[in-house]
Amino acid sequence: MTIQSPSASAAAEAAKPGTWRTPVVIIGFGCLITAIAFGPRATLGFFLTPLSTANHWGRDLFAFALAVQNLLWGVGQPFAGMIADRFGPVRVLCAGALMYALGLVLMAHATSAPMLDLSAGVLIGFGLAGASFMVVLAAFGKILPPQWRSIAFGLGTAAGSFGQFLFSPLAVLLMSAFGWQQALVTFAVVVLAVLPLSLALAMPRAETTTHAAPQSLRQALAEAFAHRSYVLLTVGFFTCGFQIAFVTVHLPSYLVDRGLSAEVGGWTIGVIGLFNIFGSLTAGWLGDRMPKRYLLSLIYFGRALAILVFILVPISPVTCIVFGANITTMSPLVGGTVASHMRGRDGWRRCRDSPFSVIRSAVFSAPGSAVSCSTAPVLMNRCGGWRLFGLLSAVINLPIVEKPVARPAALAA
Repeated sequence: MTIQSPSASAAAEAAKPGTWRTPVVIIGFGCLITAIAFGPRATLGFFLTPLSTANHWGRDLFAFALAVQNLLWGVGQPFAGMIADRFGPVRVLCAGALMYALGLVLMAHATSAPMLDLSAGVLIGFGLAGASFMVVLAAFGKILPPQWRSIAFGLGTAAGSFGQFLFSPLAVLLMSAFGWQQALVTFAVVVLAVLPLSLALAMPRAETTTHAAPQSLRQALAEAFAHRSYVLLTVGFFTCGFQIAFVTVHLPSYLVDRGLSAEVGGWTIGVIGLFNIFGSLTAGWLGDRMPKRYLLSLIYFGRALAILVFILVPISPVTCIVFGANITTMSPLVGGTVASHMRGRDGWRRCRDSPFSVIRSAVFSAPGSAVSCSTAPVLMNRCGGWRLFGLLSAVINLPIVEKPVARPAALAA
């Protein structure tokens, strides 16, 4: 007779074939949430020029607000994961979507720097933390049967890239047809669709309660940051946030300054999202077949080379599209590396606060995105040094060891 664990029986109950919440529905709704949440955020760079021009601001004000957003997004993710573990993902997703939508509406009507910081910075930053793909992927891991989880993780990550591909040209179209303020309000209405979609990720009551474990969350985080490979992974991922935020926020205005149309920027950001769909699935597939540290180093090096070539060659629509196709995602490899550290009976998974979502979120909270947003006006004029970040990260990831963290013998006993 086979005895199911509480987690396994709860997953079977949540994704029972006889109910409307089948695995296909759960994955489909979760992917829609991820696409909707990531899409508008990837388009904010298109609003830099019109918003700054309408209020007679320098670009530094918009850049600072986006820096606050990225920093709070990263800081808020571990807390969103903890709350979702205790009370279920539906409440966290709904609260995040409401803050996200309110931030977009207030951003559309911001006429002062504090209002811009509150809307585009604080509200959207915390809203993204609550409605992010990290909460969705953690729910997939708990609700879905084991045989569905791998494909769900890959599709959930790819859905965020699809949202970027879909919303970037849509932002340009809406701005041309109705104006930039109406485009932001339209995106706010779209974000509210997360509220009904989140019902598919509701957890059974037995799953939302937690039991004390030998290791607390503070102990798990202290143990994580004492692990050399985890620290190297986090430091290396600083570059990813730096590069992605720099490109998505400042590339559209950068291209307009050089005589290209806003449509070129829209399609460039869209192409990044499109190719990241294939990149995330390919990275996940390769990560199961070869050392992830080599793949991470290769991606960092490729990004640095793509940025260097893009800066040196004459800018045209063709070079922009080619550049976008070479900005590959690495999120599945980072998550897979953290999972390899947690593998085993005495790994971080014994923490009572579901350490995978929290410890993985801690990697993504590296402040590279915030630094890139706030320093971009300077870096655009002095862009020699920042291109070296990708090369440094390529080297930093090579010594990473993909083995379970060693627990003290006393704690194991």
